[in-house]
Amino acid sequence: MSDTRSSKGSETEQRLAYDFSEIEPKWQRFWEAEQVFKAPEKPKKDDKYYLLVMFAYPSGDIHMGHFRNYIYGDAIVRQKWMQGKEVLHPFGWDAFGLPAEQAAIKRGLHPAEWTMKNIGVSRDTLKKVGISFDWSREVTTCLPEYYRWSQWIFLKMYERGLAYRKDSLVNFCPTCNTVLANEQVEADGNCWRCGDRVVKKRLNQWFFKITEYADRLLQSLDELPGWPDRLKAMQRNWIGKSIGCEINFKLENSEIEIPVFTTRPDTIFGVTFMAIAPEAELLEKLDIPADRKEAVEQYIQKAIAKSEIERQAETDDKDGVFTGLYAINPFNGEKVQLWVADYVLASYGTGVVMAVPAHDQRDFVFAKKYGIPMKVVIKPEDGEAPNVAEMTEAYVEKGAMVNSGDFDGAVGQKAIEQVTDFAEQKGIGRRKVNFKLRDWLLSRQRYWGTPIPIIHCEKCGEVQVPYEQLPVELPMEGVDYIPKGRSPLADAEAWVNVACPKCGGPAKRDADTMDTFICSSWYMLRYVDNKNEQAPFDVEKANLWFPIDMYIGGITHATGHLIYFRFFTKFLHDLGMLEYDEPAERVFNHGMVMDSQGVTMSKSRGNVVSPIELIAERGVDVTRLAMYFAAPADREMPWTAEGLVGVERFLNKFYRLIEGAATAGGAIDIEKRFDSNSFSGEQKAVYIRLNQTIKKLTEDIENLQFNTAVAAIMEFLGNFDPAKIEDEEFSRIVTARVVQLIAPMAPHFAEEAWRMLGFEGSIFHSTWPAFDENAVQFDTVTVVVQINGKVRDQLEVDREISEEAIKELAFAREKVQKNIEGREVVKAIYVKGKLISLVVR
Repeated sequence: MSDTRSSKGSETEQRLAYDFSEIEPKWQRFWEAEQVFKAPEKPKKDDKYYLLVMFAYPSGDIHMGHFRNYIYGDAIVRQKWMQGKEVLHPFGWDAFGLPAEQAAIKRGLHPAEWTMKNIGVSRDTLKKVGISFDWSREVTTCLPEYYRWSQWIFLKMYERGLAYRKDSLVNFCPTCNTVLANEQVEADGNCWRCGDRVVKKRLNQWFFKITEYADRLLQSLDELPGWPDRLKAMQRNWIGKSIGCEINFKLENSEIEIPVFTTRPDTIFGVTFMAIAPEAELLEKLDIPADRKEAVEQYIQKAIAKSEIERQAETDDKDGVFTGLYAINPFNGEKVQLWVADYVLASYGTGVVMAVPAHDQRDFVFAKKYGIPMKVVIKPEDGEAPNVAEMTEAYVEKGAMVNSGDFDGAVGQKAIEQVTDFAEQKGIGRRKVNFKLRDWLLSRQRYWGTPIPIIHCEKCGEVQVPYEQLPVELPMEGVDYIPKGRSPLADAEAWVNVACPKCGGPAKRDADTMDTFICSSWYMLRYVDNKNEQAPFDVEKANLWFPIDMYIGGITHATGHLIYFRFFTKFLHDLGMLEYDEPAERVFNHGMVMDSQGVTMSKSRGNVVSPIELIAERGVDVTRLAMYFAAPADREMPWTAEGLVGVERFLNKFYRLIEGAATAGGAIDIEKRFDSNSFSGEQKAVYIRLNQTIKKLTEDIENLQFNTAVAAIMEFLGNFDPAKIEDEEFSRIVTARVVQLIAPMAPHFAEEAWRMLGFEGSIFHSTWPAFDENAVQFDTVTVVVQINGKVRDQLEVDREISEEAIKELAFAREKVQKNIEGREVVKAIYVKGKLISLVVR
């Protein structure tokens, strides 16, 4: 028997009616011995179900946030087994990268030692929790047998021109001593991992040309009805497709062309200055006048130190510096000033904007600040043109062109098309589609990552490591892995110095390692064939399991991982390795788990709660049910142990009900079907409620509405008393079916109950209950029971039930009996289909 529990506010001490400390390990041993969780190698395509939860960084043990993620997937999988599906439910470890490396360095350990130790601890925790992972499919990304194939994919990208290296101004975290992709810089301009300020730094870096897939990534979002609208909106905004015109300005007295992308070519005659991004490569080509050069250089250094969020903010403090140079507007030959301005980003368009201050608010603010002229070239279609002298803000609406030569009178979208047509006819511009999405910066100046399989030879240049020489293994010894702003591998002479595969001459390995998001961009495919030594995965197996039916993880990965793994899937589809070019049919974003202060649990914040202590004190299933019940799955959830007491009380009542059914003895025909028309009174009401509960649980678990699923079972059992039903067989079958309903959410409890009721084998090999459509469609109402004006209970009954029958049912209720015991019922008023009100004294 487990220890006595108590809770503030509870009337009596709670004690679980069963010994979970014995029962839960027993069924975990049973599942392992019987290989209940093992997936088939090649499922029947129509019966397969692939559920994937985002894997973990092994920088410490799992916490309640992980626990919440994994128990959702676990419940769905267990229901799917009972529905006859062949399930793949794998797990693994995102073991490379900053989190594990930083945690290891902090403790003075080698990253490999720290990582593998934590994997062992976390794996044991997950097994104690009883999550239904098929551990035979486990992958660990820091092992050569895994990252060999990350290198293989890199080389395939390289061969197709999708992996390339260039000098670039990149995001650099001085604390983590590494570059970051745009997706890894938070909205406030800080590092996604350590939270410190990100700066700009010019380095030679590796990129994946994800922009080649930008349009496909955008368009196929419309083909993903199972993805949350919020997530798809975030991806659309991140990809940021703009349709417009690229117009060529020329630098005055020079052959240098300055291409500018604009979505409003109808404002071309209103350009009074041009603004260049401080980090734009164009600045290196310009011959800045001597009297302006120092001011320009100082401004550039100041501007690039700001975050992109600061620079793009809609504020009145835009600043810049005049270069002393002019460009020529190709439409009217006018000279326009050339400025460097911080509100322009090199990552968008060409890194230069044609500034039309009368018709763009940021240009308006900038021009007002520096006294730059303005020119109105758009007016309301049926109104007067704005007066520049009276304008307090830019006129940004589409309208009729004015002060625009031969284009005067052109209106709205037609005006845009006419100007664009003219630009193409004259060879001074072209239609252009632009994306905010930038190429994926993948190289990292860190030790703990996948080595990049390229060799640099002075004679041959960049040379691929031959496929037969993969993996390029990360050296485990003789490397000072503390980050120094450049890759520690550059100093590992025995590793970095090699012979060129082409000419045999002296050469060096690429010393950078890959972004850990590379590992998580294809891991879902390694799970289907994780021991393959000839290829990343067997194509036939992958196409039998793919796509993922349900993918569960946090919304925080919407514009990082979830874009990257879509990109990799499309690329592998293009290689002919996948039939599908999208990885998942459905994605579910669970809410974060908060601590008592309302802060998201995170190992980096040091505020995590481990499920192990709760499990030891309360049991796995009590902890699971409390978390399911606490909040809707897609909402944030402040974690508190207070909800455990109510769950224990519920399970006690359920367990005693099972004991009663087990004591009755005899086999239970769980498949028996009933004729609802033969029932009357309480038996009919129970039958209706049971089938309504089956229908609700079937739908709620499928839709991850676990809080209402638990509530539905609690409500049903709260109104179910076998003593009031003369048909003992019926009552025992009802009890067994409710055990099946709770099984996905309280699996150990359910297995024990299933065996107590006389069944053999795992409950997860039984058939999920089907509901009787006729019973579900009964016209029922909820009747509230009041005693002296206070609600004490409620009944779900047939709408046409008689007044005598409803009173009989109400008086028989346990809650009602408790409140009227030893008292006189003065009056019983029934409002048909709504209320029965008892007056007692």
